[in-house]
Amino acid sequence: MSVIRFILLVFLFITIHSRLYSQTKLWTLEECVRYALEKNIQVKQQELQIRVQRNSLDLAKLKLLPTLAGNATHNYSFGRALDETTYEFTEHENVRTNNFYVGGNMTIFSGLQNQNSIKKYKYELLAGEHELEAIKNNIALSVAMGYLQILLNKELVNATLNQLIITRQQIEKTRKLVEAGSIAVGNLLQIEAQAAQEELQLVNLKNQLELSYLSLAQLLELESPAGFEIITPEITVDTNYVVSGTVEDIFQVACKNRPEILSSEMKLRASEFDFKIAKGTRMPRITMSHSFSTGYSDIRKKLLGIDIETGPVYGKYPFAEQVHDNVNYGIGFSLSLPILNGWQINKNISNSKLSIENSMYVLDATRKQLYKNIQQAFADAQAALKKYVASIKAVQSAEESFRYSEQRFNVGLVTPVDYNAAKTQLLKAQSELAQSKYEFVFKIKILDFYKGIPITLPQ
Repeated sequence: MSVIRFILLVFLFITIHSRLYSQTKLWTLEECVRYALEKNIQVKQQELQIRVQRNSLDLAKLKLLPTLAGNATHNYSFGRALDETTYEFTEHENVRTNNFYVGGNMTIFSGLQNQNSIKKYKYELLAGEHELEAIKNNIALSVAMGYLQILLNKELVNATLNQLIITRQQIEKTRKLVEAGSIAVGNLLQIEAQAAQEELQLVNLKNQLELSYLSLAQLLELESPAGFEIITPEITVDTNYVVSGTVEDIFQVACKNRPEILSSEMKLRASEFDFKIAKGTRMPRITMSHSFSTGYSDIRKKLLGIDIETGPVYGKYPFAEQVHDNVNYGIGFSLSLPILNGWQINKNISNSKLSIENSMYVLDATRKQLYKNIQQAFADAQAALKKYVASIKAVQSAEESFRYSEQRFNVGLVTPVDYNAAKTQLLKAQSELAQSKYEFVFKIKILDFYKGIPITLPQ
C-alpha cells in the first residue's frame, strides 16, 4: 500500500468518525426527564383515564338537561280496517298509516343526586390529575437516579483508568531496573499482576457503565442505547452546606404541594359526595314528561261540507293537512317514593359511610408515609454530607501516602506489595469519594423535590 493511499484511508476514517460523533446527541438531565415523560406508557394511560373522568363529569352535567327522543312509523294493514273519520270498520281495505312522536322527560327533584354527582366526578377528576403528577414525579426521580448513576460510573472508570496508567508507567520503570540488575525480576512480576487486576476491574466498571446507560435508555423508552450519550456536568459540592429547615417544616410544605397527598384529599371529598348521593335515593323523585305527536291515514276522509239531502260530503284528506290537524302535545308530572326495596338503600348508605372512613385511613397513611420519607431523606442527606467530608480527608491522606510510597518504590525502599497496597487504598478512597458525592447530591435533590423544587444538577 502506497503512502498516499494510506494517508487517504486515515483521512477517510477520521472524517467518518467525526461525522458519527457530531451526530451523537448529548442529553441533559432536563431533556432526559422531559423525553421520559413524553414516552412513558404509564403516563399515557393515566392521561387516558383523566379523559374518561372528564367525560364522566360532562355526562353528570348533561343529566340536568331534559331528555328528548323521537320516532316515526310507516305501517300497512290489509283486510278489515277502521275508518278513522267515521270510526266504522271497512272490509277489504288496504290501509297505510304514518305516526310521528317526539317526547321525553326531565328530573325536577331527585334528592340532589345529580348535583352531588357533578361534585363527585369533579373531585375524582382532580384526583386523577394529581395522580398523573405523582407518576411524573416518580419517573423524574428514577431518571435522575439513573443519570447520576452514569456519572458515578464514569468517575469510577476514569479513576481506575488513571491508576492503570500509573501502574503501566511503573512497569516500564521496573523493567528497566530489572534489566539493569538493580532489582529482582519478582518485583516486575508483582507489578504486572497488579496491572492485570486493574485491567479486569476496569473491564467490570466499563460493563457497569454500559448497563447504567442501558437502564436509563430503557427508562426513556429508547429502542437501543446505541448513540445515547449524556452531558457530564462539573458537579461541585459545598462542604459547608447546611440542610435548610426541619423535617416538620419540609413536611408542612410537602402536604400543600405533593400530588399523592392532594390526590388522597380529592378522593376523600369524592367519597363524601358519594355518600350524599346514596342518601338522596331516600328522597321522593319528581319528574316531568313532555310529548308531541301527529299522524296520517290514507283511508281518512276530509269533511268538505254537508248536503241537506245526502248528508256529509267527504273528500281527499292530503298528507300535509292531516299531519297539521292531528297535532297532539302534552305535559305531565309524576312522583315516585321509595318505600320498601329490600334494604338496598340503607346498605348503600352504610357502604358509602365505610368508603369515607377508608378514604380517611388512606389519607392518613399517605401523610404518615410522606413524613417517614422526609425523615429518612433528611437523615440520609446529613449522613451523606458527613460521609463526603470524611471521604475528602481520606482521599487527601491516601494521596499523600501513595506519593510517599511511590517515591520510596522508585528508589527500591518499598516492596511492590506495599506500593500496590497504597495504590489500592487510594483507588478505594477515590471511589468512596465519588459515591458519597453523588449520594449526597441525590439525597439533597429528594429533599428539594419534597419542597416543590424541580430536579436540576448543581453546577
